[in-house]
Amino acid sequence: MITDPIFYALALPAVVLMGFAKGGFAGVGALSMPLLALTVSPVRAAAILLPILIVQDVVSVWAFRREWDRRIVAVMLPGAAVGILAGYLLAAQVSAAAVLGALGAISIVFALHRLWLMYGGAVQAPANSPPVVGVLFGAISGFTSQIAHAGGPPFQMWVLPRGLSPPRLAGTTAVFFAVINWLKVPAYAALGQFTPGNLLTVAALLPVAIASTFAGVWLVKRIAAERFYVAIYGLMIPVGAYLVWKAFSG
Repeated sequence: MITDPIFYALALPAVVLMGFAKGGFAGVGALSMPLLALTVSPVRAAAILLPILIVQDVVSVWAFRREWDRRIVAVMLPGAAVGILAGYLLAAQVSAAAVLGALGAISIVFALHRLWLMYGGAVQAPANSPPVVGVLFGAISGFTSQIAHAGGPPFQMWVLPRGLSPPRLAGTTAVFFAVINWLKVPAYAALGQFTPGNLLTVAALLPVAIASTFAGVWLVKRIAAERFYVAIYGLMIPVGAYLVWKAFSG
């Protein structure tokens, strides 16, 4: 089990942000991985967060079990599986510095994309794009999810133009990423990351993860979220830049 107090000083807000994301503040959980990667390797950070995500998925899938688009999930999942495999091979075959650099770059691109959307930009596939485009975006989503648990933007670029109702969009997102997270389990097991120490660390963080999910549901109805989003995405850019610098300087 990790006992470093600096790790928990970063892990607690990271897990809270993941809970807020599952509770309704979509996207803010993308800062969780970069925060943990400041103290442990990106692969270990992702392996610690994965079981927590799976537990949180149970709540979201149950809530939206009748509101999801089966066709979208069926189109994107094969590509996502390929992307997850590619992310696993990257983590298994290249140096830790390269994975750290990839995480930093993904964090920066994710934050810039979300800020762009918030201020009126739009980067997405046409509404009538064929299924093969969905497979491609699924592959990109699987890859970024495997490396950084940040598969949201590629998923949204293909799904948002479909014009789903908010409940159906939330349900489709919940089911897609619940399946994705289970597909990542064999990859992290093959990387040897489900060690007793890591799982004990997960157990220590799990109560905070569950409580913060319910807190997110409560808060999303009561506070103006825009400034919160801007602060989170703004913080992701320097954190991502630091990870890239750390990758190339170490």
